[in-house]
Amino acid sequence: MLKKLLLGLFFAQLPYLLLAQEEEETVQTKFQTGMTPAQKLIASTGEDLMTGGNAGHSQTVLSGYGQASFQRNMKYKTSTLNLDRVVLFVGHQFNSRIAFFSELEIADARVEGGKPMGEVGMEQAYLKFSLNSRQYFVAGLFIPRIGILNENHLPTNYNGTERPLVEQLVIPSTWRELGVAFYGQMSALPIAYSIGVVNGLDASNFTHGTGIGDGKGGGQRSAGNNLAMTASVKAFMGDFQVQVSGYAGGTIGLSSYEADSLRVESGLLAAPIYLGEANVQYAKDGFAAKVLASYVAYPKAGDINRTYAKNTASAMYGAYAEVSYNLFQSIKNEKYADRQLIAFARYEKLDLNSKIPANGIYDGTLKQSHLLLGLNYLPIPNIAIKADIRVTNTGPFNKSLLINPPPVMREYPQNNSFLNIGIGYSF
Repeated sequence: MLKKLLLGLFFAQLPYLLLAQEEEETVQTKFQTGMTPAQKLIASTGEDLMTGGNAGHSQTVLSGYGQASFQRNMKYKTSTLNLDRVVLFVGHQFNSRIAFFSELEIADARVEGGKPMGEVGMEQAYLKFSLNSRQYFVAGLFIPRIGILNENHLPTNYNGTERPLVEQLVIPSTWRELGVAFYGQMSALPIAYSIGVVNGLDASNFTHGTGIGDGKGGGQRSAGNNLAMTASVKAFMGDFQVQVSGYAGGTIGLSSYEADSLRVESGLLAAPIYLGEANVQYAKDGFAAKVLASYVAYPKAGDINRTYAKNTASAMYGAYAEVSYNLFQSIKNEKYADRQLIAFARYEKLDLNSKIPANGIYDGTLKQSHLLLGLNYLPIPNIAIKADIRVTNTGPFNKSLLINPPPVMREYPQNNSFLNIGIGYSF
């Protein structure tokens, strides 16, 4: 009944949206005129590199971003250097209504056969169909509007060498799926909204300790038997930006025959998982603050554990708060007009097994708190040099999770700290 209602609401609006008539002036002109600053901000997320007149008719755009990092584990006295990611963006504006966007990512520098390191994959690949200056569809592999980081994942867009852990583990990043979505904004109010249908997650790929992220399809032969819906509402109020978003979808894409043999559900919303998220952002005169909270509920986690032995939690949560200030803000010198030196502090708290089914095993290490203090130096808006310290506290390690313990094993450190240094760019 629920799946019929959700799909019915979406497709009932589809004919009316397709009949919407665009005014005679082009999309690029309307983004630049007749709109409030808040409406212009809604129209461009910072990831849409061809929004706001940056690309004209029949124009191809090449762009990209990347980052490298150094991390020192203070407790184990080990250090790691890594080229975290290099991403190439290719977009093409066919005309004022239709555009193509793509991002190809190489993670961890390279991929070698037989080694569990590195990844090459499409981060985005979709067509954008603009109905008018305020409404458009996307179809293909895209990133739903969930959380802050997913739509603003350029290394120059966030503080710290590492992406916020809550938006890596509780809300997967960067969370891309195949599907179709509709985006719009109100004409009289600075409110944006989105609704989309994408492929569902795959519970057989869930991994203990990484949340639901390993269940993402990522555009690679994802099951079409189960679907998911995402939706968001974003409002701009003066110097504040407020967003609420959600996700609901099935996690089993097997046929009914296969599902019956494994004693699990089948169908569009089989073994559904629910994710809710809310965030508030503030920025003025060099000072910025943001707060985000997210909760995941997975009622059928017990069935997944019985079938796939994944030790999956039935609920998890995460939240963080961050404040930052540009130390160059008060310098009245043209030399520093484009430079920023941002001091920031962020506190994160999460638990990837806040509730576990009867057949699950609690892992105290997944209940974590992190305090980060750091500096970001941007000599120009497209280059970031970062340094920060992360102080981490977790619960104790549960030895019941060890199946074949090694003969020699270090004691798990519940308290640890990490020094991170990194560089990032976007163009």
